[in-house]
Amino acid sequence: MLRSVLLLLMTLLIVNHSVLADSDNKELTQTKMRLSGEKLFQNNCAVCHGGEGSGGVGIPLNMEDFLATTSNQYLKNTIRRGRPGRIMPAFSHLSDAQINEIVVYIRGWSEKIKAPQYSLETITGDVKKGQQIFEKICIHCHREKGIGAKGTGVTFSRPRDADILAPGIGNSAFLASAPDHMIKQVIMTGRKKTPMLSAKLMGLSENDVNNVVSYLRSLEKIEKDHSKSNRTSSVLVFESSYSVQETIKNIKQAAVGYNFRYIREQTLDKNFVLTEQQSDDHYLIYFCNFNFLNQALSIDPRIGMFLPFRATIVKQNDVVKVMTVNPEYLCSLFNNNELKQGCDFMSEQYTAILEESTL
Repeated sequence: MLRSVLLLLMTLLIVNHSVLADSDNKELTQTKMRLSGEKLFQNNCAVCHGGEGSGGVGIPLNMEDFLATTSNQYLKNTIRRGRPGRIMPAFSHLSDAQINEIVVYIRGWSEKIKAPQYSLETITGDVKKGQQIFEKICIHCHREKGIGAKGTGVTFSRPRDADILAPGIGNSAFLASAPDHMIKQVIMTGRKKTPMLSAKLMGLSENDVNNVVSYLRSLEKIEKDHSKSNRTSSVLVFESSYSVQETIKNIKQAAVGYNFRYIREQTLDKNFVLTEQQSDDHYLIYFCNFNFLNQALSIDPRIGMFLPFRATIVKQNDVVKVMTVNPEYLCSLFNNNELKQGCDFMSEQYTAILEESTL
């Protein structure tokens, strides 16, 4: 009898030790994944979403309402697919394991909130009624066909219609990443600290919400990606029939004629060599259309990377060339359809200025 009791106690101790060991191993694995995920997040996501997910160019990710209604699979799909035509690129270079580590890190911001799981079943509703509701209520923030607010994320020093701007919920990648029941849950509960009210506060019934979800799902079939530019050249280059100084004078006159304000000019090697060693055959000249700059920055602050307008004048082997970046090409790299019309316009302006000053 005593022997049996001792054997039972030893068995229980072994089992308990095994359970504790497994628990410790799982906790250690989670810790390692969080640390790795944090590094990956800082290197890939923080520039837009903030170091701790508080938002920036991208939407805030650390809000409790966001984490409470967002599934892990949705986060993984979003990182993988990005948002065609919006600011967020697709992170195709990350492995599935790396994306999973980023999600583990994001979840670590609020461990008390468990990731929801959603049914993949399609919600059946009346698409036409859903469109009517959307165009009456939702369109004010998410705009026509759910293309999303101009720009995204939270405000900087610039005035916006809301502290947190509405995402593109008619976007093809969003609809491919978010199941119907997740979209429904977000509409039903809303999002605190954002303009997104709950269905009840908007006066919507559950059936109304089903109709809206069905309308949004219908957009998946017609939403197209127009973010690609047809131009392949990243730089506009023109050969001038004038001297360097004459070309600079021509550019000044042409730019002012197209509503650009002259800012300054300098030799290309200024501050790199002594003043007496600077070359008169290599110049930079700066202009700016402040009206366009103001509009562009309100849509996507990254536009400041290639504005204001800078023309480079270079003389090599008695040939004078004028060149500048091609806004139309660069806008395609920003993955933001909102900028396309403006960048196309600026490319036309840049081309006209350089053509006029070099003929």
